[in-house]
Amino acid sequence: MEFIPEDIQKYVEAHTDPESELLMDLNRETHAKVMMPRMLSGHLQGRALSMISHMIKPSRILEIGTYTGYSALCMAEGLAEGGKLITLDKNEELEEMVRGYFEKAGYTNTIDFRIGNAIELIPEIEGPFDLVFIDADKANYYNYFKLVFEKVRSGGFIIADNVLWSGKVVQTEKKIDKDTQAILDFNRLTHEDDRVENVLLPIRDGLMVLRKK
Repeated sequence: MEFIPEDIQKYVEAHTDPESELLMDLNRETHAKVMMPRMLSGHLQGRALSMISHMIKPSRILEIGTYTGYSALCMAEGLAEGGKLITLDKNEELEEMVRGYFEKAGYTNTIDFRIGNAIELIPEIEGPFDLVFIDADKANYYNYFKLVFEKVRSGGFIIADNVLWSGKVVQTEKKIDKDTQAILDFNRLTHEDDRVENVLLPIRDGLMVLRKK
């Protein structure tokens, strides 16, 4: 589902910094070789994540859901000197490809890529984090939020992707499926949580930006 007219989308992208050559290569390879390439953050969202990271200047980032590594590479651009990004994913099949791009970007020692179930991995990871990006299985979105909350410093940020879920969050004609309900619950529960300030940005498939008070 497109949320803004195609001509406006093209204009927005034309007036946004372009992807690096490396990100373009990753974008192309993901679309050519990997299932469900729509999961890739892509040009506009990638630049938005990079800009947010530059604004925060995080020393530590936690990403839940690596996919092919595009969003991790974008957020790593804004890391403070000596900073670290930990990214988690359960898909072993993409590991070689992802590590290859992290190496090409010169982030071998900056990005800590871990394979496994995030629900099991997160409790073992020490905080604090300045920024957490959630972009994994929708059923566990609120579980991820609860697991990472105490690991985020006061004034730190949690960003969740796909919170518009292709427009399904406002559908009224069809039965609500499990993933849509999970996103609806996440959006409502975080919006009502007085420990955070939030804004839902209609960038691509929706970004919920939460700032811990």
